[in-house]
Amino acid sequence: MAETNQAKKWYEKAGESPDVTASTRVRLARNLRREPFPARANAAQKEKVVQEVRGALLNGNSVLSREFRFLQLEELTNEAAASLVERHIVSPGFIADRQGKAVLVSEDESIAIMINEEDHVRIQVLREGMALKEAAETADRIDTLLGENLDFAFDQEFGYLTQCPTNLGTGMRASVMLHLPALTESGGMARMGANLSKLGLTLRGAFGEGTRAVGDLYQLSNQITLGLSENQAIENLSAIAGQLMNEERRLRQEMGGSLAWQDKITRAAGTLKSARLLSGGEAAELLSLVRLGIAQGLLADVDLGTMNALSVKVQPATLMTSAGRKLSEGERDQLRAKLLREALEPLRMGE
Repeated sequence: MAETNQAKKWYEKAGESPDVTASTRVRLARNLRREPFPARANAAQKEKVVQEVRGALLNGNSVLSREFRFLQLEELTNEAAASLVERHIVSPGFIADRQGKAVLVSEDESIAIMINEEDHVRIQVLREGMALKEAAETADRIDTLLGENLDFAFDQEFGYLTQCPTNLGTGMRASVMLHLPALTESGGMARMGANLSKLGLTLRGAFGEGTRAVGDLYQLSNQITLGLSENQAIENLSAIAGQLMNEERRLRQEMGGSLAWQDKITRAAGTLKSARLLSGGEAAELLSLVRLGIAQGLLADVDLGTMNALSVKVQPATLMTSAGRKLSEGERDQLRAKLLREALEPLRMGE
């Protein structure tokens, strides 16, 4: 039986403006009023927070409450924990020390509630494509559901209280994952990053703070959480993301007529359809070019939802988790190449 859309993970689909926007994320930071921040909490206090947050969600009066599975990070293998990061379910810092931490994950992995990360609660909503408003609304519903049974630390002047002062206020960080190969090729990304910081936004790698862009994927997010509402932050981010998307599309049009650029894309497609060994870095570069070729109509018969899924499935820990065992680097390169050959077999030149 063919897989239905309902059975798919969020990252296996393409949403609005998929040619440039791979995904959207909205994250809310919350803390319990009467408990010390995770950095100061002992093991018993962390476990208390885990059980309180788990109970608040799973016992909540909402259909959402039935959609989650509970993962205690200490019980996961290193590969399973790393795969959570690769699938953007948790942050890299969350798995660095797994003691006293847990996560609640929805069936399609679009909602994750991290417990005892930097803050007691990190509500995260992910959506395919450009969907800031929808992601924010879902995050707000989860926040309300948890707030029915949890007493969040809130101050009339400073808003929601967080371990890091940069998250005070709304406690909201929103971001869009943008595929910007033309802007990267033009050499304008460094200048772009400096200009965005003046607007209260930041441009980072695909896995957030401290990571570099891989496969021309960049995470554009808000930096300011104090002194403006969630709606204002979403509107600002959406407006700037729109400008970046338009500039990327303009540059793509300019580059599209170049035979050298077209050749680069079709060679990438040929390599992915025939390679027997592929490293993670090489696969990311080639997938970026093929994604661009599909978006521009140069390549056909594979959609951008498939490309979203492949960018996750070829990650090293996710490959090992799927295989059910540890793999050497060579074995991962072989399995990665096989997965890509099979998934991209229908790929052909566009009309």
